[in-house]
Amino acid sequence: MASAPNSQLPLFYNALEPLSSDAHANYRLRPLDKAPFLAQHHAVPVTVDEFSLVQRHLPIVFTVGDDAVPIALMGLNEGVNTFVDDEGALIQNDLYVPAYIRRYPFMLARLRPDAQELSLCFDPTSGAIGAFEEGEALFNGSEPSETTRNVLAFNESFEQAGARTASFMQELRELDLLMEGEVTIQPNDSDRPFVYRGFQMVNEEKLQNLRGDQLRKIHQSGLLPLVYAHLFSLSLIREVFARQAAQGKMPLPTLAPVN
Repeated sequence: MASAPNSQLPLFYNALEPLSSDAHANYRLRPLDKAPFLAQHHAVPVTVDEFSLVQRHLPIVFTVGDDAVPIALMGLNEGVNTFVDDEGALIQNDLYVPAYIRRYPFMLARLRPDAQELSLCFDPTSGAIGAFEEGEALFNGSEPSETTRNVLAFNESFEQAGARTASFMQELRELDLLMEGEVTIQPNDSDRPFVYRGFQMVNEEKLQNLRGDQLRKIHQSGLLPLVYAHLFSLSLIREVFARQAAQGKMPLPTLAPVN
């Protein structure tokens, strides 16, 4: 159900190229009204800065493993996204779109493993950036344009939010609050339930049994409202299930993990 981003390249990215005024002096950024890269993905990473917004629209769970990250579920099975059509156009216009999606095709990355600084890079296969006649210029001569400066600022904010998210996950691990998740949904028209596993969630019993000093600490650190945003969002899993069923994108009922 919940998949971690690919270890070779980040989710959605097919290649990365550093943005350069020498190599890309005449490049432009044109808006895309569709996100075909999103159509076959059921989950996307989210940052803690977004929890309060995401939890109104999408379930927030955590990937499995020691390096777990929070993700928003846009479908309950691999290859199923209930919020975009097959071409990647949004079906629900008022949906909050996570920043991880909105930053594509840009991202900050180290050009070498030993590099200290992050460089603004882009996916050259995206179709959004190139030597087009239309679109926003990325450079004014050798200087970044206002568009590029805004893109850079957005990506820097995203990296800072990522660091806060990593601290949040570390705190969850130290408190041993994560457990294996399981959701069972029994439709009226099916003899067998749909059972979803392969993700983590906060253990509410452990949360309630935290010592007073631990509760004060997580309240002061801002962790507690984030945990409750995650827990409240879990009720939306059934809504995503209903969307998936209405779109005819359901697998056969199974008692095995759906990954």
